Amino acid sequence: MKLTRYLLIVIIAVTYGSCTKIRQLPPEPYIEFNSFTVFDTTDILGNTCKGGELQFYFEDGDGNLGLEPPETTEGDTTNLYFTLFRKVDGIMEQVDDDDPMKPSSYRIPYMEREGQNKVLTGTIYITFIYLFYAEEDNDTIRYDFYLKDRDNNLSNEVSTNEIPLSFNGVY
Repeated sequence: MKLTRYLLIVIIAVTYGSCTKIRQLPPEPYIEFNSFTVFDTTDILGNTCKGGELQFYFEDGDGNLGLEPPETTEGDTTNLYFTLFRKVDGIMEQVDDDDPMKPSSYRIPYMEREGQNKVLTGTIYITFIYLFYAEEDNDTIRYDFYLKDRDNNLSNEVSTNEIPLSFNGVY
């Protein structure tokens, strides 16, 4: 009798545990700015320069984030887009297309989740190298950015904090 009761409790617990509801999120990606870190580094030629690491959180409800490698993908080759702003006379202004620090678009690698729950969440890190920046304390920038999934759903657009490139630190 005790064995039967024990088995019944185990069966109920397993059944209840396996019936948890699948997390639902919208199909459009969602992103949140976490931090931007400025640091000293060297480029591939051994020149001293500044580096920056952007860190942001993402969610995608239908799990179709990222692109295949370019040799197998036709069409879009980028899915993370940046707008650069530079502080001029105390006001953030969008830079011209020929600005040497203007970033190109980036590619988030192909991601897919197995199983019924397709929700993708995580943190993405992007590294920037700054070969041209002012040594003075007036070279302050900001990025606005967003991403696009494989169904061309656009995420919300978010902004970094103001980033003074002359000073190492987390912003």
